[in-house]
Amino acid sequence: HATRAAVEEGIVAGGGVALLRAKSALANITPENADEATGIQIVARAVESPLRTIVENAGLEGSVVVAKVAEGTGDFGYNAKTDEYVDMLAAGIIDPKKVTRVALENAASVAGMILTTECALIDIKEENAGGMPMSGAMPGMM
Repeated sequence: HATRAAVEEGIVAGGGVALLRAKSALANITPENADEATGIQIVARAVESPLRTIVENAGLEGSVVVAKVAEGTGDFGYNAKTDEYVDMLAAGIIDPKKVTRVALENAASVAGMILTTECALIDIKEENAGGMPMSGAMPGMM
């Protein structure tokens, strides 16, 4: 499906770079109140998350790399596989534009739904959720 999506709408720099570049559009929004200002800050932080997660999964400090990529322009990004800053499109690190757009739209939709919901039920993870005790028999030999 990713290939079909790329054919439909094209491609963007991958590795979280396209979302990080979209952050600049937030500067054009003038919040009408403190709640909107907080919302803008939340979105600004959220669009950094994919790149930050990639970097942290590579064992590096996400904030440092996010700051360096944010200073760059265009398709400049971080290649976690080679530990280099590269032109993401030239390096073949791409995402289908449609997939990136739809993910952002869906995230905004879910956030809006949560904000307008008066009550939500969640499951609390148990710290030490033990399963059934193991028997001495081999599986299937009970």
